Amino acid sequence: MRIITLNANGIRAAARKGFFDWLRKQDADVVCLQETKAQEHQLSDEAFWPQGYFTYYHDAEKKGYSGVAVYCRTEPDRIITGLGSQEFDPEGRYIEAQFGKLSVISLYLPSGSSSEDRQAAKYRFMEAFMKHLRTLRRRRREFIICGDWNIAHKPIDLRNWKSNQKNSGFLPEERAWLDEVFDRVGWVDAFRVVDPRPDRYTWWSNRGQAWAKNVGWRLDYQIVSPGLRDKVLSADIYTAERFSDHAPLTMDYDLPFPPDL
Repeated sequence: MRIITLNANGIRAAARKGFFDWLRKQDADVVCLQETKAQEHQLSDEAFWPQGYFTYYHDAEKKGYSGVAVYCRTEPDRIITGLGSQEFDPEGRYIEAQFGKLSVISLYLPSGSSSEDRQAAKYRFMEAFMKHLRTLRRRRREFIICGDWNIAHKPIDLRNWKSNQKNSGFLPEERAWLDEVFDRVGWVDAFRVVDPRPDRYTWWSNRGQAWAKNVGWRLDYQIVSPGLRDKVLSADIYTAERFSDHAPLTMDYDLPFPPDL
């Protein structure tokens, strides 16, 4: 089973940069997108409804903002949009596709870098989402949560970690929250199961020469329930082309699709 996740930073912009041409060659079973920045009625071009996939969008109410999507080779048993949050569901941050006893989720956790107000909103989302993560762990299902979590977990996950300890995305409170996700609640950072190397980033600032010099952050994850730890086969961050300020993260799992869990 192959899953790709990408923060597109505008799905229409990513399309112009060749994302869908690349995607056709990837043989992905599920594709998770974040920050689509479009309403579904603006995506009439057939490129946004890839042949061979069942396509689902969960848009933000605000135009040109946020939004998530999933493309699936097999029709899901159920699609769930939102977390039941009056504050965050209108921002289009969560969509879940259920296949038997497996769920694949596309998540866009808020960024707090633009202002203190947005950082406060990020903390509110993290608090609510932690409760959701605990609830999911109690269910008799397996989960793969893909997306832009907007937090680099450890110093290995960004180039200039010393100078970023007071910046959103690498704050002690944010990193401690991910510690709890992994160490206490029991979720697994699937990428690190198979790739322990440094300098493996998924986001680069558009400023300066960050991309050319690989001065990046690993903000995009596939986080899995512990029952899938031994099913993780491989991970790849595609950097030969640039469709967004993020790079696609492709992971293979030792699972058939649709799964027979």
